[in-house]
Amino acid sequence: MGVVQPLADLAWATTLFCAQAGLRELRSPETLPANWRQRKIVNSWFCLNSGKCGAAFNMALDEALLENTSRLGQPILRFYGWTEPAASFGYFQKYSEVERATLLRPLVRRPTGGGIVPHDADWTYSFAVPPAYEWHSLKAEESYRRVHEWIHDALAKLKIETELASGAKKSLPGQCFAGHEKSDLLWRGKKIAGAAQRRNKSGLLVQGSIQPPLVSLNRADWENAMCDVARERLQVVWMKYVPDAELRQQAEKLARQKYSQSCYNRKR
Repeated sequence: MGVVQPLADLAWATTLFCAQAGLRELRSPETLPANWRQRKIVNSWFCLNSGKCGAAFNMALDEALLENTSRLGQPILRFYGWTEPAASFGYFQKYSEVERATLLRPLVRRPTGGGIVPHDADWTYSFAVPPAYEWHSLKAEESYRRVHEWIHDALAKLKIETELASGAKKSLPGQCFAGHEKSDLLWRGKKIAGAAQRRNKSGLLVQGSIQPPLVSLNRADWENAMCDVARERLQVVWMKYVPDAELRQQAEKLARQKYSQSCYNRKR
């Protein structure tokens, strides 16, 4: 899920130290603890739990994370929820068809592809990867399979048995969870996890949704299991991430000028 990327300069060491310590910044690099100045971090990834946000801001923050992955230098796993029931739909879908297919409102166009995803009881996440990492160079089918294998392994830690679909099953047109595609995650034959991707020169963005199975399962336990799987199997060192002012302002601008605008959401 990643490659070893050594920590080479003082500026990056300072960034990682602040992320782990929950600090915005250090007044001077000289205040960085001595054991961090020449430290090499292997497979360090960021984790961001942004809680519940509005539909427009959720999409905007994911796009901002994608556009800033090169600057941040490490993959970012984000967990988030929704302040109200909503539906997101793929970048290439026609708004008129989406409008007829679901009663959920608001409707927001994702920066990734895929079909209609209901956000009334789901668990949503995103994963942004810089171009220097292996994930970015993978074919779409492979990165799709890997993210669902990751979720499969996390659910297995919680004693939930799932499987990756070996092929496709026809669904209602444009409805993400009405059928399934190859490598979707199934529970008792029903799709419970799907994802959409966008890959460009800035990096790779995966946006995914889990419709929790009808068993006793806690979201926080699943989030912890996701981090544990990456730590145990890929030796990932997790760093808590707090968006800096630059990224936050970019996300707020995208939410205000793009994802909350009817002209954008209805443009197709």
